[in-house]
Amino acid sequence: MKLSKVHHIAIICSDYEKSKYFYVNILGLTIIKETYRVARDSYKLDLMIGQDCQIELFSFASPPKRPSYPEAAGLRHLAFLVEDIEKAVEELQEQEITVEQIRIDEITGRRFTFFPDPDGLPIELYEE
Repeated sequence: MKLSKVHHIAIICSDYEKSKYFYVNILGLTIIKETYRVARDSYKLDLMIGQDCQIELFSFASPPKRPSYPEAAGLRHLAFLVEDIEKAVEELQEQEITVEQIRIDEITGRRFTFFPDPDGLPIELYEE
């Protein structure tokens, strides 16, 4: 088997409208398709990241909370590349989003930071 790239990342949110606003209006992702699934009383929002990757944003009634310990087994965080991390942080802070202090990756020497999505999912910005 040969994997060629990441196709999509699936995220389940607790407040669909709040998360839709966050990913579309604050992070600037483009809507590909929005589907309401009557049988599940659930939305599925397909969002484009750049040219090659998508986020599938799902809503479900009363989803369980995500474990919050950062070193728990499983998916740890979602990371996006940005050209100018200081500008990106400033734009998030203008939207009243709390962003951690910019740090330096001790292995690559590149700058990065974290902030939460509306459900507390850790999102990393990593400077190109």
